[in-house]
Amino acid sequence: MASVAALYTPEVLALATVLASVPLDGTLPLRGAARSAACGSSIELGLELDPKGQIGRVGIRAHSCAIGQAAAAIFAGAAVGKDLAGIVAAIEDIEAWLADRAAMPAWPGFAPIVPARNFPGRHGAIVLAWRAALEALSTTGIPG
Repeated sequence: MASVAALYTPEVLALATVLASVPLDGTLPLRGAARSAACGSSIELGLELDPKGQIGRVGIRAHSCAIGQAAAAIFAGAAVGKDLAGIVAAIEDIEAWLADRAAMPAWPGFAPIVPARNFPGRHGAIVLAWRAALEALSTTGIPG
């Protein structure tokens, strides 16, 4: 089993604090939530779309471990400009990577949480933000 010290690096802990700059607020019209059955981590997410139907603004409230929070910060850092199809593709890439069937996901900024792949109990927390975004975007009626 990999060392927990390798998991909670200073970079991961710093990323977890980034969520303070993307708060969930009442002005974000699209809402989604996700919960990991494995660890109990959860995320509430709000989105606003731009005129092209792409994510224009993100807000997140995370109740999760530092890995879940860091992953949510990574999501928020590159979500603007993505659409439903981009979120679906990202989830597929991340899940394939977590299952050791694919290379590291192409989502920008993903490198700091790479060690978490060795901790199956954290896998559910890693995908929370993308799953919550999928739920939020699925309510728009805009095709991916």
